[in-house]
Amino acid sequence: MAESLDKNPEPEKNFDRLPVELMLRYSGVEILNRLLIGEVPYPAMSEVIPFRLVEVDRGRVVFESFPSEKYYNTSGIVHGGYALTLLDTCMGIAVYSTLDSGIGYTSIETKVNFVRPIKAETGPLLAIGSAIHTGTKTGTAEGRLVDSEGKVYAHGTTTCFLFGL
Repeated sequence: MAESLDKNPEPEKNFDRLPVELMLRYSGVEILNRLLIGEVPYPAMSEVIPFRLVEVDRGRVVFESFPSEKYYNTSGIVHGGYALTLLDTCMGIAVYSTLDSGIGYTSIETKVNFVRPIKAETGPLLAIGSAIHTGTKTGTAEGRLVDSEGKVYAHGTTTCFLFGL
């Protein structure tokens, strides 16, 4: 894993869209390895809900994020959209990590179960995505949102549509 989970590092990030030329040239896992070392930009969405890629293998990815009070809803807990976004990201990227060059993806269905409330005091969370199936038109994955002790806060599944670029 890249760094300790007991602090909130603020690494220099480059935010932008991933150039299509790279997606035509490199496989998903190759691009993700380049993201991991800072050679390609993070998606702009990670400015809205900060997360960073900390592990990548074909079919499995791990993102890290730090919940804070700025994501609280009126009940005084982190809004469910925070967990949903992290799970959608890790599951979609798990599918992407199995794709050859020239293939894109987008989520067409996501199911999430919220298991326990998230608060700022929860500390750093890992969003762990694992691809289950990659076909020619669709891919599926599952994901878990866990704390540093492995306690599950949310879990889900997704189906992604695969398309040529």
